[in-house]
Amino acid sequence: MAVTFTQAATIRAITSSVPSRRFDNLKDATNFDKDEVEKVVRMAGVKTRHTADDSICCSDLCLAAAKDVLKTLDWAPETIDGLIMVTQSPDYFLPSTACVVHQQLGLSDGCAAFDVGLGCSGYAYGVWLAAMMLQGPGFRRILVLHGDTPTRFARQSDRAVALLFGDAGSATAIEKSGPDKASKWWFSLHSDGTGSRDLIIPGGGFRDRFPEDQTKHFVHMNGANIFNFTLKRVPALLNDTLAAAGVAKEAIDYFIFHQSNLFIMRHLANKCGLAMPQIPLTIEEFGSTGGPSVPLTITRGKLNRPAGRGLQLLLLTYGVGLSWASALLDLPSEAILNHVEVAAGTDSASA
Repeated sequence: MAVTFTQAATIRAITSSVPSRRFDNLKDATNFDKDEVEKVVRMAGVKTRHTADDSICCSDLCLAAAKDVLKTLDWAPETIDGLIMVTQSPDYFLPSTACVVHQQLGLSDGCAAFDVGLGCSGYAYGVWLAAMMLQGPGFRRILVLHGDTPTRFARQSDRAVALLFGDAGSATAIEKSGPDKASKWWFSLHSDGTGSRDLIIPGGGFRDRFPEDQTKHFVHMNGANIFNFTLKRVPALLNDTLAAAGVAKEAIDYFIFHQSNLFIMRHLANKCGLAMPQIPLTIEEFGSTGGPSVPLTITRGKLNRPAGRGLQLLLLTYGVGLSWASALLDLPSEAILNHVEVAAGTDSASA
């Protein structure tokens, strides 16, 4: 059980972002029979989604979110010490998308910038990395960007994914906190590569660069295996994290799940002994946006934030890899939560 904690970080702001183009599954889906669409919508819970056109990459979504965070906090670009870009839909094989965004934000050459190639579990991993960087000297302010455009690799004839995915980005500003304000953040991080082919894009990488079968450029998902993996791993992840931290379920204000689909989340809630009001949902409005669904749910999940009191959040992330992770952390009352939309034709992070 890989459980650890950090003690030096504070979330100052989170901004989520989506493309402005909105797709209504019930009105706009024409590739499937109407009854099929209604069945998928009832089960997955996805009524509308925001989808990127060819001009928008995950870097554009994250760049818009990062600019909003810096403006909101009045942080000068030269004060950023680290930029972590979590994505599985990068702009290029090389350079790293982090370096593309680094240039667009005007960050200094003293800022460490790198990509993390994780999907659905990536937000918890990214926050953990940022918190670890802040443990020692030299780092004071970190931006964690998490963005993905899964609609770009969803085959429109594949009902299992075509009506499920949406696109999103995010920027989370994390700052080193003083010893008098340092609360513990707990993390549990796991992987199981034996399920690596259960959610995979088999073509386009160097294993199979130019496949004759064009469907290999799109995501292939073994839904039954993913469902079984989720129900097996996530309840244990929740219980192990709380046990390690010595925190009761009742002390958690919200359980922020990766927005996989409504059917899975309802099963998870039942198996974890949670009431649905404890689990904010954004799946209906935004679809499953991969890993960025977690910060998107923090900003858009209608969290009740009592004045003068922070929230205890347990983030539960799981999926492609196979990989799963948790983050038990506090969201201060003064932390700023924003959301922006990115218009088509932005292409703001092109090299």
